[in-house]
Amino acid sequence: MAGWNADTASGPTGVGSVTLVEGSSFCISLANGDINPEHPHGVFYEDTRILSRWNLTVNGEPLEPLAAKTKEPYRALFAGRVSRTDGYADSPVIVERLREVGAGILERITIRNYSPAPAVCVVSLRVEADFADLFEVKEARIQRRWDESRKADGDAVIIRGVWRDVRKGVVVSAPGADVAPEGLTYRPVIPPHGEWSATLNVAPTVDGAGPMAPFVHPGEGGAMSPRDLRRREWVSKIPVLHMGNRSIERTLRRSYDDLGALRIEDPDHPERIVVAAGAPWFMTLFGRDSLWASLMALPVDPSLAFGTIQTLAARQGSVVDEMSEEEPGKILHEVRFGVSSGLALGGRSAYYGSVDATPLFVALFGEVSRWGFAAESISALLPHVDRALDWIRDYGDKDGDGFVEYERLNDQGLINQGWKDSWDGINFADGTLAEPPIALCEVQAYVYGAYLARSWIAYDAGDLGLAVELRDRAAKLKRQFNQQFWLPDRGYYAVALDGKKRPVDACASNMGQCLVFGIIDDDKAPLVAERLMSPEMFSGWGVRTLASDMGAYNPASYHNGSVWPHDNAIIAAGLLRYGFVEQVQRISTALLEAAEYSEGRLPELFCGFSREHFDEPVPYPTACSPQAWAATTPIFLIKTLMGYYADVARGGLWMDPVLPESYGDLHITNAPMANGRISIDISGSSVTVTGMPEGMLFHHGTRPRATELVERARLRGKT
Repeated sequence: MAGWNADTASGPTGVGSVTLVEGSSFCISLANGDINPEHPHGVFYEDTRILSRWNLTVNGEPLEPLAAKTKEPYRALFAGRVSRTDGYADSPVIVERLREVGAGILERITIRNYSPAPAVCVVSLRVEADFADLFEVKEARIQRRWDESRKADGDAVIIRGVWRDVRKGVVVSAPGADVAPEGLTYRPVIPPHGEWSATLNVAPTVDGAGPMAPFVHPGEGGAMSPRDLRRREWVSKIPVLHMGNRSIERTLRRSYDDLGALRIEDPDHPERIVVAAGAPWFMTLFGRDSLWASLMALPVDPSLAFGTIQTLAARQGSVVDEMSEEEPGKILHEVRFGVSSGLALGGRSAYYGSVDATPLFVALFGEVSRWGFAAESISALLPHVDRALDWIRDYGDKDGDGFVEYERLNDQGLINQGWKDSWDGINFADGTLAEPPIALCEVQAYVYGAYLARSWIAYDAGDLGLAVELRDRAAKLKRQFNQQFWLPDRGYYAVALDGKKRPVDACASNMGQCLVFGIIDDDKAPLVAERLMSPEMFSGWGVRTLASDMGAYNPASYHNGSVWPHDNAIIAAGLLRYGFVEQVQRISTALLEAAEYSEGRLPELFCGFSREHFDEPVPYPTACSPQAWAATTPIFLIKTLMGYYADVARGGLWMDPVLPESYGDLHITNAPMANGRISIDISGSSVTVTGMPEGMLFHHGTRPRATELVERARLRGKT
């Protein structure tokens, strides 16, 4: 995943930084709770930094950090101590900052005095707001200078900014403080062994007018905050999971929490909930990322996938626009809600430079259509699905050779437009960069999956002509793919074909994603599995993006040797499709063990150093955390190991578990299924399912694949 232009590196948020996220708002600070403009820190609301400095001092000194604990994805508790001025080491004055993020922040400061004497404190907060755009902060290139005005108004500091005809503002309310334009001060005298507290509220102004509704502090009159209520609602409708292996259970629950925090509304349709790509810089809808993440989360909340598809369909390309790379039928790469469009690539709120979002849109729709959504809702989306297939034919395959390839339409666009979208992400075995137009191996697999998904929907609807046409198109693509991408002398698939139709011969993880769609020939799959699990590819924590014996390999690079959890989850699902159970268990266990080193949360990626070299996963400095497809990786891994496949349209649920013994027994309640909720118990290979909705049957075994179903329907049509 990358932003508007992956050629621009995103700056790290800083070692020990704390990120809180709720919807599309987020806050990044130091471990002591301070926010400094010289770092990519701040409180962000609608892609604008409404707080660029938030420095707390006690008696003129910053806090020495002691602990920072994220209690929920949107709330953290910071503990620090006040430095002594008498030369002694241990300070008796401890400061806690309980912070919650929403549309702004709420912060409760509590100071405890563990001394037998009163503590006289001067508590000051220095406040600044630069209203910088998210991209300016991320890339450390603040371009605009706002005309700023600051004033004290009662117990509040009001900061306003004007840039051309844009007006923004923020109100910092601090009841009981001495308020001045540059900040605010409290002067408490804290009794021996006593405490003092104050609550501050930071809220953006709406169109330069009054502030948004203030926060309700948890505990005031027994009230829950809107964030807590939203979380409680989310928790009430998702599965409850218990696992013999408590560490894996914790990781899965953390995944649920992070997925809940990464849900954002489509502003045009608030009832549609979609998955943002990741915090801190990608709290918005991405085509590829949001599709994969919502697909991986289907067993937890199928409505996320449906909302993602609806929102992407509503923004489907309709014209040719070279700056935004929009084309008719194309699914966008990234959309920004409320961004200053002058800073966005192409000068639009949406950028379409993605070669894979469009086939993925169709393939995911095929999955979602089986989960029991209303027939009329599915039918309403079919024209968008068919327009996406038209894009594959008319724009994706520009030279008509049967493969979908990409080349950016302007010199500001992404050079690489698959999931490895860094500028150096696609290269030959000797490290030479591939020249466009580039046809990626996994994109052909997505197209294959899209053809079969639409073919099966057509068979279901009785449109045998379209079904046969798409089935034949898929079969032809599979033959071509295995002829032109397979490297018989290497025993693996080329990562791509370059602009001269030469195989790009690097050994990369991309071919692993081809497995899940079934485009790989059965006789070649064992060699692919062997290569993916070789010491050059498998680090011990997961499959690397690039083999260690390749020219461009760098374990600390973004896409050339790192380990991406979501990539591994897709590879694991593909390996199981071809029957490689032991390999799936190895990958899953490695990733779930890696999560133990980061409190149960898998990051976007980590470095590709060998586990023998470093016995802990080495963090990648600018990895997003939480990040949607990393958060959904543990869910997808367990779904894969359960052999879990629902097909409400066919009235069935299939399961064929291959969970490793070390995971223990699995007990799930409140799992969504059609219009009801089911319970699942797995012990070894035995499964019990209770509460199946009327008309639904449980099958112990593997669900037939779309290819098999299509073939059966074809044979039925002949009789």
